Amino acid sequence: MRFSSKLIPGTLIQRYKRFLADVRLAGGELVTAHCTNTGSMMGCKEPGSRVYLSRSDNLNRKLPYTWELIEANGTWVGINTMHPNRLVAEAVKNGALRELDTYPTIRREVLTRQGTRLDLCLEGTDCHCYVEVKNVTLNLDGAAAFPDAVSERGTKHLKELIRLKRRGYRAAVVFVIQRDDCAMFRPADEIDPEYGRWLRRAIRAGVEALPYRAKVTPEEILLSERLGIRL
Repeated sequence: MRFSSKLIPGTLIQRYKRFLADVRLAGGELVTAHCTNTGSMMGCKEPGSRVYLSRSDNLNRKLPYTWELIEANGTWVGINTMHPNRLVAEAVKNGALRELDTYPTIRREVLTRQGTRLDLCLEGTDCHCYVEVKNVTLNLDGAAAFPDAVSERGTKHLKELIRLKRRGYRAAVVFVIQRDDCAMFRPADEIDPEYGRWLRRAIRAGVEALPYRAKVTPEEILLSERLGIRL
């Protein structure tokens, strides 16, 4: 996934109210950018860090800037949670996500039952695969970890994937790790033990857990390789 326009460098002043970040641009201007990431962003919100913003051409937007990247521990981290679904869909189409590359049709934001949606439904000639995509930015001692805050919604999605798997469908959760300094993936049990328990249950039930590390640069974000899971 290439960014549609050149990103704008700056320095993070603060992230606040979950959805807002104050950034000082290289020329000295102070702007407020939209933050799409609703998690705690642990380790990815240090004031003084280098960041990159995108700017929308939509004149009706209240905040034209969107926070895209932050430099954390010497590596670029993608914090925009709007990108992982697109990254996975692109990877399915071009064969970069090998485990899911046999489906010619991709549907997004699929209603599976009243009140529950999953990110993708991949359709082939003889089967459907339901996919939930999670954005991972947290590095704990060299391991990519999810979630970075208690996620009741994430646990709900795991339960739904288990239900669909038991009904005979293929089901998967793809963890898009938007940083390239992690050697493996694990659930963040110290942050949300309930999510960790349900992830283990889902894997035992046959739900596929696919953690993919991404190469993140100010020009593009690409899924690069699957990581091992430590449970």
